Amino acid sequence: MEAKLRDSIVEVRELTKCFGDFTAVDRVSFSVGRGEIFGFLGANGAGKTTTIRMLCGLLAPSGGEGAVAGYDINREYGKIKGRIGYMSQKFSLYNDLTVKENIQFYGGIYGLSPRETEERSAELFGIIGLEDLKDKLTASLPMGWKQRLALCASLIHDPAIIFLDEPTSGVDPLSRRNFWKLIYRLSDMGKTVFVTTHYMDEAEYCHRLSIMKNGRILEMSRPHDLKVKYAVESMQEVFLASLKEQS
Repeated sequence: MEAKLRDSIVEVRELTKCFGDFTAVDRVSFSVGRGEIFGFLGANGAGKTTTIRMLCGLLAPSGGEGAVAGYDINREYGKIKGRIGYMSQKFSLYNDLTVKENIQFYGGIYGLSPRETEERSAELFGIIGLEDLKDKLTASLPMGWKQRLALCASLIHDPAIIFLDEPTSGVDPLSRRNFWKLIYRLSDMGKTVFVTTHYMDEAEYCHRLSIMKNGRILEMSRPHDLKVKYAVESMQEVFLASLKEQS
């Protein structure tokens, strides 16, 4: 399919998902470029998670077309899974393993050899700041460091794009800020970051973002441009104004 964005890594057109008579995602279209930090905003039930599940090859669309990392979401969903990373809101690694053991386990899941896992984890530990904690039991880590470990696990197979679902939920403000520094570093390295968040101050950090309601995208632009459009000073005000305008 012809891309709307030059060198786009995500491209969807008229993407739709229905569950019986209920339309969870209603003909959404957007592109995400390589290295872009793309924010996906919306209240609970807006359709964000359903959209992400289709992009990750976990849920078949009811209509529309799309591609992620060059693979068709309708026909090549199995290949998509090997080219993406996914970090869920809920910490899902093993508390009774060490940091290093968790990464070795996930390296094996993604089909990496022990040597590949060792080389890749050494690089990631340096980037993410886990080198001094690699022999620590995961259960002993503060939540902010557990989130870093989860990020490391989602990157071990060197994906082209990483999906972060509420990655800083439940962590303190300093840890949230430090986590976003890591997100920017990943973007600088060419990784595409597709992130959902309910913290409107974090939406300011995205290169571009969308606001979703009732399965449809209401707005999609840079944070600065949206604040100018609604003549407000914060993304919280943008979010509320956009929902009110479309109600």
